[in-house]
Amino acid sequence: MDTTAIITFREFLEAFLIIGVFLGMSKKLHLKKEIEITLAAGIGFAISISLAIVTYFFGDYARGIFTEEGAEILESYLLIFSGFFIAYVVFSLHNILRRSRGGKLINAHKKLQNNAFDFSLFLTIILIVAREGFEIALFTASTSLFSTFIQNVYGLLIGFTSASVVGIATYITYVKFPIEKIFKTTEYIIVLLGASFVQNGATELLKHSFNINIGSILRFPLEFLPQRNTIIGHLLSTLTGIDREFSVARLTIMVIYISFIYIIFFKKDHQITPIKSS
Repeated sequence: MDTTAIITFREFLEAFLIIGVFLGMSKKLHLKKEIEITLAAGIGFAISISLAIVTYFFGDYARGIFTEEGAEILESYLLIFSGFFIAYVVFSLHNILRRSRGGKLINAHKKLQNNAFDFSLFLTIILIVAREGFEIALFTASTSLFSTFIQNVYGLLIGFTSASVVGIATYITYVKFPIEKIFKTTEYIIVLLGASFVQNGATELLKHSFNINIGSILRFPLEFLPQRNTIIGHLLSTLTGIDREFSVARLTIMVIYISFIYIIFFKKDHQITPIKSS
């Protein structure tokens, strides 16, 4: 649920900001297309939420056909896969999808100048918003298997509501939110989630497949933390990878993962191009 809420917030916030740009242009240029844009956005959001819910329904069905032991082993592999996949999504695949969306946005902006009802503009806005739903369904398809259907739906609604509050507040009050900082913060949170997934997946895989409990290797004295089977304990373990059995070995796995992600994705974005002397 936690991962679904974070990814949903990130994607829907982008959709709300895009719609805010359309509404702002229409209002500023007195084009009177606010109703048309809002209706198209509403249809797009309905499609987006439906796509995600269908994905979670099939994920819930898939969870039910495995035995308890088989489900635990599968979950271990999926946790490890999801840890690397969501990092790839945020830093690579998402940028590719965003660039391909750019051309559609430019064409849509041009069509706003047409005072008559433009069906192609209407359809373009629907597709732009619905595409966010497709990305949410794609990006959370594997992680949704770790929660029940209703938990994933709650996460979807929490993310949507949070994004709508920020997006609508930005448009109505014209408050300049540090959007780049918001996206950068979610990137860091998703990296931490990825490290937690990989570490928990490796821990469970070693325990169930090889009978190796790395949680007992130089364990930290964290008995004061809530148990993992409680709501708070589960949230803490999911978001940070830390629970009562957190150990140096498990921390090492997270550090290796974060270092790998930094080298592959972060470092190349901060490389300084040397200045050639004339």
